[in-house]
Amino acid sequence: MSLEAILQHYGLAALFVGAGVEGETVVVGGGLLAHRGYFPLPGAMAAASAGSFVADQLFFLGGRRFRDHRWVRGVREKPAFARATGWLERYPIGFIFAFRFIYGLRTVSPIAIGTSRVEARTFLIVNIVAAIVWGVTFTTIGYLAGRRFEHLLHRFVPGTPLLLAAVGILGGVAVAAQVGRLAWQRWRGRPRG
Repeated sequence: MSLEAILQHYGLAALFVGAGVEGETVVVGGGLLAHRGYFPLPGAMAAASAGSFVADQLFFLGGRRFRDHRWVRGVREKPAFARATGWLERYPIGFIFAFRFIYGLRTVSPIAIGTSRVEARTFLIVNIVAAIVWGVTFTTIGYLAGRRFEHLLHRFVPGTPLLLAAVGILGGVAVAAQVGRLAWQRWRGRPRG
């Protein structure tokens, strides 16, 4: 089975999982692949939105159900948890809507919200709307960037298959994001002098 066939059969499922696990990088890549016709744009938008929604609901429910478990207590000790809680107390609905757009708070925030007094129904409704806005926004960015990306690729590296270049670049971006995240966490953990 070719890579194109795998993408056509499993691409939306991979986008669903990737949206919940990795985030924007995968979703922008999904938009780029939709631009190339590997799957329809509305399907990519739906898969990205659903993946984000499901992951955040699970983190919220984990925070709500296991708030005294050592896993949640460990998350509570992170500086990001304190920031998320502070913003949640000041702007509950706005924060629930916006956390997935804020770098460094995407995973810890639904857990923090789960340990708070926010009603499950309120989180559910705002999470649905926010996941749709997030999924559509980042898929559209990838889709619209597709034409520009193709033009640049053919200008600088003629003859390179777009799919291979896209996978390589998205992999590089994902690795760079992880390295940046680790460097940021290290820098934030340094004692200030």
